[in-house]
Amino acid sequence: MGKEKITTLKELIGKREKWRKEGKKVVFANGVFDILHVGHVRYLNSAKKEGDILIVGINDDKSTRKLKGDKRPLLSQEDRLILISSLRCVDYVFLHSGADFNEPIILLKPDIHAKGTDYTEDSVPERKTVLSYGGKIRIVGDKKRHSTSKLLKRIKNET
Repeated sequence: MGKEKITTLKELIGKREKWRKEGKKVVFANGVFDILHVGHVRYLNSAKKEGDILIVGINDDKSTRKLKGDKRPLLSQEDRLILISSLRCVDYVFLHSGADFNEPIILLKPDIHAKGTDYTEDSVPERKTVLSYGGKIRIVGDKKRHSTSKLLKRIKNET
């Protein structure tokens, strides 16, 4: 069920040098992924197409509450890890407790940092970090038409 893909940042850092020597291109994507929807799947599938190994960082429950409010996440961090790790396109997934992903990015130095279409290359929060070591930013996925917040509003209105 994908549990073998769930790991820690420390373990990924240990594997990174091996991938570099093998000439593998590492792609990093991140998010909350609370209520998995088609926009998430398209984003991650598009991110995978940018390289050989797709690593996904997921905000833990505490950082999700800071970002999204006290009523979120709806799904626990454990459930979100399992859902994302179950996607064929995802190679590894880990939890992160920070407000942003600058620290994991500077430690992993992915070749590509993939963000969804709700960003531009200039608005990516980790932009300076990625560019500081020569990494590249790619905006991937389809046009932003799906969001967990919109789904929640729709569910609330229909109940």
